[in-house]
Amino acid sequence: MPTEILAPRLFFSYSHDSEAHKAWVLALANRLVANAVDVILDRWDLSLGSDLGHFMESGLSEADRILAVCSAPYVEKANHGIGGVGYEKMILTSQIMASLQSTRVIPIIRENPDGTLPLFLSGRMYSDFREDSQYEAKYAELIREMHGHRIIPRPRLGPNPFVGDASPVLAFSRERYVSPSLSGRVIFDYSNNDGSYIVGSGDLAFETKWSRSGTTSIHAYRFGSMRSVALAIGVKELEDLADVSIFDDSSRVRTPSLGEIVVWRNEKGYYLATKIESVSIRFRDEWRDEVTFTYRIQPNRTPVFER
Repeated sequence: MPTEILAPRLFFSYSHDSEAHKAWVLALANRLVANAVDVILDRWDLSLGSDLGHFMESGLSEADRILAVCSAPYVEKANHGIGGVGYEKMILTSQIMASLQSTRVIPIIRENPDGTLPLFLSGRMYSDFREDSQYEAKYAELIREMHGHRIIPRPRLGPNPFVGDASPVLAFSRERYVSPSLSGRVIFDYSNNDGSYIVGSGDLAFETKWSRSGTTSIHAYRFGSMRSVALAIGVKELEDLADVSIFDDSSRVRTPSLGEIVVWRNEKGYYLATKIESVSIRFRDEWRDEVTFTYRIQPNRTPVFER
């Protein structure tokens, strides 16, 4: 029989600021539980007559990680030692002082216009959940952190370019044809690197491949680790994409014109959308084959891009 993998335990430290804030925290906790995180939450694990102090002490001690939801009132209460947040801060401070290198506490910022952390967490890396439009990307980071699967894994150490008989090749290596961000803008001379350009990284990497078509269009290929490529017919902006699985992905090559959107799916099941902003070919006044595209990766492995 396969060895059972224990779910990581996560304690929620947060302030009951408003009904809306409590509902947001509850929704996040529910989703984490659905993704195999054993959440300790007061709204589930406390009942009338429960010892609140014992709950906080045992929860903070037994959990593998602590999620500090740093809203503006949470920061205020932690800094001034007020209420349950102040008590949790006292316990966490002693644990942090016992091991300054500890990463048990994960600060996230929500309902916090200034983006400040409590003093006892100052200097710690945090995740910014203030913008709802970035929720899926931030949730992907959080769930991967809980299960120890980084979106951007450490690459393998390559060979020393100065060892051996061959001259070192530095300036034009394949590594320059990569944009690791989840969204951005790329300007690419597709006559180089066999027409291949990678966006994203890790499981969210997409090796796009392009070739010349004309002055107002370009060929886009299903290539390498790409499972499919399709044209998002009738959609003009990346923000307007809804369910991209409806587009025909039966062909190996698509030829988008200026302003059109190509949808790609990689072997891990993630989706990428690219919008063609400009195309040029090496002819007369133009001195290189070039495509400019903006892109966006959907980090939650669903085909729904619409915000």
